[in-house]
Amino acid sequence: MGFLLGIAATRLVSRFFVTKSIRNLWGLTAKKTVVDRQTYHALEWIISIVIGFIVFEIVTKVIKKKIDEKFPIYKFRFLRWTVRNKSAFKVKENSLYT
Repeated sequence: MGFLLGIAATRLVSRFFVTKSIRNLWGLTAKKTVVDRQTYHALEWIISIVIGFIVFEIVTKVIKKKIDEKFPIYKFRFLRWTVRNKSAFKVKENSLYT
């Protein structure tokens, strides 16, 4: 999700900046701020990385909170399932280190 929003953030750069090209007569008819090509690409990268990182951190915090809330329940269910099916003993019997 952060990656997709980071890619979408490059549109933010194109909304406010433009590079010199023949379409805008090398910046003479441009209505946006004109920057050179290297600066434009650097701005795209910086904006996409910053927005992607912010969204990544927000999503990670939300997912971590949900895992911390739900994990004890699933851990108990998993352990109960392994004891019921004797899966823990099967793994130990088939181990290479015994």
